[in-house]
Amino acid sequence: MQTECSAEFFGFEPVEGRRVEAAFDGGRVTTDGGALLLGKADRAIGLLGRFAACFGDGRSARAVEHGVATLVSQRVIGIALGYEDLLDHDELRHDPVLAAILGKLSPRRRRCAPLAGKSTLNRLEHAPEGDADRYRKITHDAASIEALLVDVFLDAHGEAPEEIVLDLDATDDPIHGAQEGRFFHGFYGGYCYLPLYVFCGRHLLAAKLRRSNIDASAGAVEEIARIVRQIRGRWPEVKILLRADSGFARDALMAWCEGNGVDYLFGLARNARLAGEIEAELAEAAQESARTGQPARRFKDFPWTTHDSWSRRRRVVAKAEHTHAKPNPRFVVTSLDPERADARAHYDAEHNAAVGCRAAEHAAPQAFAVGKNGQRVDSILGSSRPIDAQPVGHLQVPLAGVGIGPFVQHGVGARPCLAVFSAGAYRPIAQQLITGKSTQALL
Repeated sequence: MQTECSAEFFGFEPVEGRRVEAAFDGGRVTTDGGALLLGKADRAIGLLGRFAACFGDGRSARAVEHGVATLVSQRVIGIALGYEDLLDHDELRHDPVLAAILGKLSPRRRRCAPLAGKSTLNRLEHAPEGDADRYRKITHDAASIEALLVDVFLDAHGEAPEEIVLDLDATDDPIHGAQEGRFFHGFYGGYCYLPLYVFCGRHLLAAKLRRSNIDASAGAVEEIARIVRQIRGRWPEVKILLRADSGFARDALMAWCEGNGVDYLFGLARNARLAGEIEAELAEAAQESARTGQPARRFKDFPWTTHDSWSRRRRVVAKAEHTHAKPNPRFVVTSLDPERADARAHYDAEHNAAVGCRAAEHAAPQAFAVGKNGQRVDSILGSSRPIDAQPVGHLQVPLAGVGIGPFVQHGVGARPCLAVFSAGAYRPIAQQLITGKSTQALL
């Protein structure tokens, strides 16, 4: 945001015989000089141009001062700098650094600013899906925006990997007002949305904004089917492992994986029947822990099914752990063969992944969302802490992405909701423009 400077001069008390003076004669200056790194990062990966190509513009070219590519880039970079409100752009439209990034230092018409103000950007956020109408000439292609995230991930690899791991996660996005789709969530203890994310390592592959009055796995089958289809279109031989916590251990998702050659590894919520399966192992771990004064654990591998919600028996791996003078049993259900990964390997991988998952939830990027009716929905994500950079060419920039997400409500269906993600302003070397960080936890 630019600083409005005056020519006033202020003098303060001398310090050790030296004068202390404040002068505001520096002209029009900006506090967002670091945004130039964002522009350099985008020029390296061409992300904003690809994102802008997902929008259509039915306006008369001769009467247009601010093209769609400029509008999209201005909005995304503004969010990355921490300016989430459209009102901020009535000042940002005069910002010299933002204008330099977008390559438009001067307007074509005398009465216009170099960049767009809130009213023009508001028309972008009201962009409908499909054909333009009389009053809304800018449109967006939801399928293209969804595909862009996966395309960015695929393009980041020089050759197809042998195996990839897709992580699903659902976490709360607290709501602080009377936004559309507001529901109380008992687990998180407040009003929130419950967005769905799919990651592969540091790459965000999908982001769906959802109401919180749904199951954590709602829409996961459709989302994974789309992503897997797109990945296999480029990498037909790649092995895919799906990983998530117990909220995704649902028969529909596991059955889809089994029918489509995708392995899975899901957390499994503890219950009395599961605990009974490892009663002997828990007793052994308790005895060892009492003798050594250290946590002790045992592992067990067994077939298991629910009373009625699963359609078949599946492999369960249990960790019978005793720590801090109390039992701590944990379980996962998996399609992996014992020869491919033994019981302990599952849990060693899980322990290392858990730290990254929880850190990722707190390192979430900022976001804005626009419902199909054009209403601003709210930030999808919360805080933005520093994230690790990933090499792309000669720059250190993590991969970025955008998402098109539905509001999902039981018995009602889905309504498209456009979400644009960014990581915040000043991050290591060159910050990613629209990004996420890996969520890799089960337990």
